[in-house]
Amino acid sequence: MTENLLSHVVGFARVLRREGIRVTPGQTAAFARALGEISIFDPASFYYAAQTTLVNRHEDLPRFSLVFQRYWKELGMERFPGELLQQAPAPPKKDPRAKPGEVGREPQPKGPGEAPPQPLVDRALTYAPTEVLRQKRFDQMSEAELEAARKLLYHMAWSPPLRRTRRLGAHGREKIDLRKSLRQALRYQGEMVRLAWQARKRKPRPIVALADVSGSMERYARMLLHFLYAFSLAQARRGARRVETFTFGTRLTRITRTFQKKSVDAALAEVGREVKDWSGGTRIGACLHSFNHTWAKRVLGQGAVVLIISDGWDQGEPELLAFEMERLQKSCHRLIWLNPLLGTPSYQPLTRGLVAALPYVDDFLPVHNITSLEKLVKTLEQLEV
Repeated sequence: MTENLLSHVVGFARVLRREGIRVTPGQTAAFARALGEISIFDPASFYYAAQTTLVNRHEDLPRFSLVFQRYWKELGMERFPGELLQQAPAPPKKDPRAKPGEVGREPQPKGPGEAPPQPLVDRALTYAPTEVLRQKRFDQMSEAELEAARKLLYHMAWSPPLRRTRRLGAHGREKIDLRKSLRQALRYQGEMVRLAWQARKRKPRPIVALADVSGSMERYARMLLHFLYAFSLAQARRGARRVETFTFGTRLTRITRTFQKKSVDAALAEVGREVKDWSGGTRIGACLHSFNHTWAKRVLGQGAVVLIISDGWDQGEPELLAFEMERLQKSCHRLIWLNPLLGTPSYQPLTRGLVAALPYVDDFLPVHNITSLEKLVKTLEQLEV
């Protein structure tokens, strides 16, 4: 598409908005892409390409038709839009430095070493593809978009939550270091001219993640495992323990060692072979019972934060789920439930599994797109020390 034609497309969208027809930047971009797929020398094809991409409501059709005829014929062409390829550029805008009555200034002749003037690009209706990708739901992404979203995960700014240890360090002003202060006083004939301070050291908190890989979570599970793998790498780079990762459906499977592989593709392929209940049923209560009985004492020390990633569709007994959730909540520093359905408009957590579990959840957050994962990372950073 030529620059002249693209500028006319953008101008047409502006005129439609002035006439009260709602046109979004995405629709304008769709119209521009459609012109690359049709013969723009055919007026009928051009008209219907504009109508199908720019009109949302049936009542806007008569007004759209009038605006369409008026706009394109005012450009001085009797056979639009094919002549747009040879159409002269639009007249220059009024120069604010020009005197009253002048439309613009004549271009000054270029010197021998002067570069040609750069064309002005109208960016009023441009958009960032990355921002659109951050807001799009994982279950609505194409394969190419999912691959681009996975790359974004590995470029996120990670900062693990911290905890205060029992050991004291020289940085901070929480408590006077009397021994060091007395040693320093020896330099000044026993006078305590300077006081030495100390504070409790801080270390990253352990993170424990339990990811639902049942059939109802199949659309989200692989992307969320990518997120946990990237988070585990970030934790290791900052000197923290890797994220203790488990999957559950009808049984509990520990995949922490699998995530220590250097290649994420190799790690996920190994997960596919280890997890026998992938895309099966869901028994959250039984899986939490197995975790509390076998793994809780091993991985929940030092104020761990537990992430449960599930939509809450449980086929087990809600009484068992409530009992194990209460036990788990008392064993960790903070229990966070991540539900991809929470990002759906008008969604309400009314399943019997969520009704039984939510009283013991500290934070109930969505994980349906990249933006929600970024907010989760910020939430973890801001946890109380």
